[in-house]
Amino acid sequence: MSASVHDAAADPECASGGRSAPANGPSARARIGLVVAVLLVAFNLRLAITSLGALLDHLGDLGVSAATQGVLTSLPVLCFAVVGATAMAVTRWIGVDRGLVGALGLLTVGLVLRVLDGTPALVAGTAVACAGIALGNVLVPAIVKEHFPHRIGVMTGAYTAVLSFGSAIGAATTVPIANAAGSWRVGLGVWALTALAAALAWAPYCRRRDPRRAEVRRTPLWRSPTAWAVTVLFGAQSLYAYVMMSWLPSVYAAAGFSDETAGLLLAVSITIGVPFFFLAPSLAVRLRHQGHLVVALTALTMLGWTGLWLAPADGAWLWAALLGAGGAVFPVTLSFFALRTTSTADTASLSTMAQSIGYLIAAGGPLLVGILHDASGSWRLPCALLAGIGVIQIGAGYVAGRPVRISASRL
Repeated sequence: MSASVHDAAADPECASGGRSAPANGPSARARIGLVVAVLLVAFNLRLAITSLGALLDHLGDLGVSAATQGVLTSLPVLCFAVVGATAMAVTRWIGVDRGLVGALGLLTVGLVLRVLDGTPALVAGTAVACAGIALGNVLVPAIVKEHFPHRIGVMTGAYTAVLSFGSAIGAATTVPIANAAGSWRVGLGVWALTALAAALAWAPYCRRRDPRRAEVRRTPLWRSPTAWAVTVLFGAQSLYAYVMMSWLPSVYAAAGFSDETAGLLLAVSITIGVPFFFLAPSLAVRLRHQGHLVVALTALTMLGWTGLWLAPADGAWLWAALLGAGGAVFPVTLSFFALRTTSTADTASLSTMAQSIGYLIAAGGPLLVGILHDASGSWRLPCALLAGIGVIQIGAGYVAGRPVRISASRL
């Protein structure tokens, strides 16, 4: 038995996931509860990273070495690449819904583990937490395709906007919480409570293991130019995102801002992105060629990094705003997982490929930026490089945004 993959002209079914609404759907109350649960999950999918980034310089003052800090900044994307590749196996084994509860469990345990005594616990806990996030990253788009086939743009925009808002909360409040409590462990550990809350909210929506739902066919996407374009696009925007979350406060601190203000600037950048995150996928599903939207948003990102290269202090708030708005390439890319496929299984397959390989592409970003900073003694060279990477993102985005879909058929 084999499968074939082809890029075909898009049709109206592509925007709705190629599925019809169930005849007997869940009640309105259950539907609202399902939406709330998905949004609570999304709120936790970046907190572990931005909260750590906000305290990174402080941890250095406490004796955490520069090498360990470099590992901590690269660890999230490495976990996302390696663990994300296992998401299809998890889906076939226990199903998408139950897999998400497992992901939230890992996240909660990791957030507790990383505030225990010692650097090994910090690194191990971060790895476990990021493993949970990696599974959640891959599974949530498939859940949107499964439960909201006719609301892909709206739900993708909603959950990525909440994800961005959660990122901002972690960046803005972790240092003040740590200062108020007199302990960095409290500043990091408090987020285990929100992860636990998300797990409890999602638990009622776990279905019994259904072999038909758990069975996800392997789709050979490697021959599809569109799948590769989506993957490269995901890698480029991920590199931007994790460099920003890991190092943007340090860039602003080097420009003369206090640690709290630097963290606030990151939070402002993320917060400004929230409405763009919400609106961009809804706009994308209405466009015949989404590549034009990717080009426009990437131009904002390139302007932001160029500004940080040339005048980081003078235009600090403007550069933060541009980076936040340009980051809306992320939800547009996530919407491609559903818009470029015809079934939940294919959505999960494309999500797994794009996120595992894409995060592997992005994994070296934070580490490379740190090395360039140490070698040059300033942030000018890293910022110039990041501005130039936008050219790659534009090229991949234009191909990924073509009105085609990836379909698989068993022969």
